[in-house]
Amino acid sequence: AKLLVYLEEYTVHDKMSAAASVVRRGGGISLHRTIPSVRAMRRAVEPSLSVGFVPTMGALHEGHLSLIREARRSNDVVIASIFVNPTQFGAGEDLDKYPRQLEQDKELLTDLEVDHLFAPDCDSMYGPNHVTYVEPEGFDDIAEGVSRPGHFKGVATVVTKLFNIVKPTNAYFGQKDAAQCCLIRRIVHDLDMDVNVVIMDTVREPDGLAMSSRNAYLTEAERKVAPIVYQSLCTARDLYHGNGGRPIASQHLQEVVDSVLRSEPLVTQVQYVSVDCRETMRPLQTVGKEGAIISLACKIGSVRLIDNMVLKRI
Repeated sequence: AKLLVYLEEYTVHDKMSAAASVVRRGGGISLHRTIPSVRAMRRAVEPSLSVGFVPTMGALHEGHLSLIREARRSNDVVIASIFVNPTQFGAGEDLDKYPRQLEQDKELLTDLEVDHLFAPDCDSMYGPNHVTYVEPEGFDDIAEGVSRPGHFKGVATVVTKLFNIVKPTNAYFGQKDAAQCCLIRRIVHDLDMDVNVVIMDTVREPDGLAMSSRNAYLTEAERKVAPIVYQSLCTARDLYHGNGGRPIASQHLQEVVDSVLRSEPLVTQVQYVSVDCRETMRPLQTVGKEGAIISLACKIGSVRLIDNMVLKRI
């Protein structure tokens, strides 16, 4: 009987300690560098508690922080991840120079009362014998996929892995990466994942430029003209709204965006302007009352920028 009481007291104490270590608000952030560490923490979370998850590649800006704030507002436990995922970068892209600032990012997350930060290295996520990938059919054929072959295979794989490791209740993403948002909703649905995907509006600088970690690559002169990306989308939006509710040809919208972009000499390349279905990212010939998403990728100097705008009737 004495042994039974002791075991019961130990179990209660153990659970209380685990709960205290899981919800660390006001007590600093807990850094996890390995998958077993995250899994041990996750097992200690009471099933009744909601877990909000914000996956990032670091170099955090206000766009990321807006996702963190929403996760903090809506969940009992908040987990962020920082991992520069090599499988979503193509040959000649900026994997090696992508900004890495873990300590600075950790301070920002601590200030916003994030409970746990998962920051694995590449060997933890992709071991030497790793051969399994998630390949979403058709995504290499959409506009962003054509520009970045294999990108969405890398995104689908790492997001699937992160969801399996963290097991979030809610996961938060920004609308700026429109095709990525479409993809994540697709894999959650197709693979029957028990995750609620929350997409939040793009956060912009006061001059309209969509916040991005890659904006740091822009020179002073390039940064000054970069708002033309947003201005080009606004021109298409105004054309859509000014069409009296009648369907409008996608080609007309694309030409307007392309023309605005090419009016700026520092825009060195327009990779695509695409008008697509919001649910599938498949091209539309015309845009009617159901709306669409218009997205683009261009280079200002050598810096690749993406942006998009949802077109919908007011």
